Amino acid sequence: MDQYDGEEDYMPQEDDWDRDLLLDPAWEKQQRKTFTAWCNSHLRKAGTQIENIEEDFRDGLKLMLLLEVISGERLAKPERGKMRVHKISNVNKALDFIASKGVKLVSIGAEEIVDGNAKMTLGMIWTIILRFAIQDISVEETSAKEGLLLWCQRKTAPYKNVNIQNFHISWKDGLGFCALIHRHRPELIDYGKLRKDDPMTNLNTAFDVAEKYLDIPKMLDAEDIVGTARPDEKAIMTYVSSFYHAFSGAQKAETAANRICKVLAVNQENEQLMEDYEKLASDLLEWIRRTIPWLENRLPENTMQAMQQKLEDFRDYRRLHKPPKVQEKCQLEINFNTLQTKLRLSNRPAFMPSEGKMVSDINNAWGNLEGAEKGYEEWLLNEIRRLERLDHLAEKFRQKAAIHEAWTEGKEDMLQKRDYETASLSEIKALLKKHEAFESDLAAHQDRVEQIAAIAQELNELDYYDSPSVNARCQRICDQWDTLGALTQKRSEALQRTEKLLETIDQLYLEFAKRAAPFNNWMEGAMEDLQDTFIVHTIEEIQGLSTAHEQFKATLPEADKERQAILGIHNEIAKIVQTYHVNMAGTNPYTTINPQEINAKWDKVRQLVPQRDQALIEEHARQQNNERLRRQFANQANVIGPWIQNKMEEIGRISIEMHGTLEDQLTHLRQYEKSIVNYKPKIDQLEGDHQLIQEALIFDNKHTNYTMEHIRVGWEQLLTTIARTINEIENQILTRDAKGISQEQLNEFRASFNHFDRKRTGIMDAEDFKTCLISMGYNLGENEFSRIMSIVDPNRMGIVTFQAFIDFMSRETADTDTADQVMASFKVLAGDKNYILADELRRELPPDQADYCIARMAPYTGPDGVPGALDYMSFSTALYGESDL
Repeated sequence: MDQYDGEEDYMPQEDDWDRDLLLDPAWEKQQRKTFTAWCNSHLRKAGTQIENIEEDFRDGLKLMLLLEVISGERLAKPERGKMRVHKISNVNKALDFIASKGVKLVSIGAEEIVDGNAKMTLGMIWTIILRFAIQDISVEETSAKEGLLLWCQRKTAPYKNVNIQNFHISWKDGLGFCALIHRHRPELIDYGKLRKDDPMTNLNTAFDVAEKYLDIPKMLDAEDIVGTARPDEKAIMTYVSSFYHAFSGAQKAETAANRICKVLAVNQENEQLMEDYEKLASDLLEWIRRTIPWLENRLPENTMQAMQQKLEDFRDYRRLHKPPKVQEKCQLEINFNTLQTKLRLSNRPAFMPSEGKMVSDINNAWGNLEGAEKGYEEWLLNEIRRLERLDHLAEKFRQKAAIHEAWTEGKEDMLQKRDYETASLSEIKALLKKHEAFESDLAAHQDRVEQIAAIAQELNELDYYDSPSVNARCQRICDQWDTLGALTQKRSEALQRTEKLLETIDQLYLEFAKRAAPFNNWMEGAMEDLQDTFIVHTIEEIQGLSTAHEQFKATLPEADKERQAILGIHNEIAKIVQTYHVNMAGTNPYTTINPQEINAKWDKVRQLVPQRDQALIEEHARQQNNERLRRQFANQANVIGPWIQNKMEEIGRISIEMHGTLEDQLTHLRQYEKSIVNYKPKIDQLEGDHQLIQEALIFDNKHTNYTMEHIRVGWEQLLTTIARTINEIENQILTRDAKGISQEQLNEFRASFNHFDRKRTGIMDAEDFKTCLISMGYNLGENEFSRIMSIVDPNRMGIVTFQAFIDFMSRETADTDTADQVMASFKVLAGDKNYILADELRRELPPDQADYCIARMAPYTGPDGVPGALDYMSFSTALYGESDL
């Protein structure tokens, strides 16, 4: 039994070491002193105290008074008699009050207290201390002992040589008590002068200061703590709790004072914000009033320099003067909003600025400022733009006029030359081309002359100061331009008249060249096409080539007419030269093609045409044969491919549906297998047709979507599927016969499997299998389902076949029956014994079965030391193995 049974609701159970030392005289002494001082610290509030803790509480009167003081509640009226029964009644009233506070007082009775039992009395007082001084201590969701310990650790953490880990040896050097006092009242202790190796001084200093300045009675003796290997934990906790309550009350008072100071500081801050707002608003409005007239001044300047200075002043205003005011305006609004928020949080009325200084008034004034600013900036830019335009136009006029005057220099003399009178036709052509180029150049300069005149007109309209000189120069340019135009026209007419004398012959040369070149190219292209080799794969392609060739042959008469026309031009040139005795040096300057070359190429084209006819006829015959092979293969493939697919689907339905017995399904499947094997000659025939296609180098077939590779793969899958399906039915028959499963059970298994085979693939995935098991009443956890999956899916593919499903279900169904059969067999063979001997097995079982069981019995020794005997478990293991039963 623990020292104080009432402690268990508030404190963990004492460990064994603590329980053994509960009656240590040093501990009892510490508890008496500490508990007595603690009780007196409360009883003195009622004007009394105790001297001997087990004697002064015997009548129950001071005990009831103590409870009233520490709880603040009134207890039942005490008995004033001196008899034992009266004392027991009073103590019981105190104990009942303690119990009403949720405290269980085990083995503490009123009789022990009245009889002066020191152990019980100290236990009761410790229970009261726990309930009223320690239980309500809470730090970071901990309570009681842990909360008080955490509070001590937090408060003493900054102090060196202090490490509070418990309520016994951590306090022996006294530094912990001193650190608690110094943390809250640093003026009471000079902590820097304390030494860890002087515990007596440290403890006495802490006890004296706590009693004198903190109203915490001296509950411990320094000599008892230093002289004890392990000071009493309860005494230390009681004393330390007094520090907690003393400092927590002071902290609450300090918090209240801080709150009052904070409210006063907030009020003062709010008043300062009001004053700052008024001053800032006044200054900002005054600055706006002074700035707007300056921005509204629109008096223009006569020079660009003066206007640029105005613009620079405006830029200084935007860069230097306005940004601080923008910041002030923003800060003003922030201060106003902050002030209103603080007043609202303080339950104070909202701040109302002086008339004309509201935020809206400032915003209106600011809007007027920005309006004036925008208009001023637009005016400045427009004025500067106008002056820049004038300077730019004047400079542009001078540049264009200078360029034009430089270009016209010497042009009049050039246009008045008569060099065309002695020129040949080629020289005339050159002179005419040169003159045409000059005319183009002259036309190009027309735009510049018009620009010069337009610039001069704009300068006049903008009142340019030097307009007279601009107008005079512009007039000289225009007069000279008219003269150049007249001279150009006159020279052009003279060159054209001279050109016509020699132009006829040259035109005929040119016409010959223009018509001979494309005709020559046509003949070269025709020869290339007629000799071009071709590779085709379809009838359509060869038909396309034949059609193109026929179209080409249809163009030959028209081409012959063009050839004769070209030769006629050449003959006309020869006639003109002979008639007019024109001195023509050399050959046609526009082409190297001559009539002899044209005739030779034309003869070659006519020779190649019949050769091309023969090649196209031969290729057409070959493509017709290829088309016949394609259709022959396609007709068979379009029948065989769907036949294979249908057979695959029929086999799937047979393996899934539940028509008839397993033997009926097996017979049906073997008939299918026979019909499939009989179909093999058609596959072989298709292979022969495919070989002919490959030998003919046919690579595509538009008449079918089936290739030989598709047919081969489908045929192999069909053979594999029928063989695998037959094997599955045979395995199901073996399973049914071995496990004794009825046809009705098999049908039920198939119905369950098909229901949860949602994809109709003949297999279930793991989730569908799990749902199936749950629907059949299995209570599955993750471990159980993993075990079952390891049985039905040993390869961990995540799927369950119907065969695996049947094996599992038949095994689950048969387990119970097998166990019952083994037990019945064992009882028959064993008789009234609890084991079976080898001789009995040989007598009762067939020789081969008896030898099998005896061989498996070898490792076992029967019960009661009988060798070569089996009990029930050994018997079942010998028959079925450890994994079956």
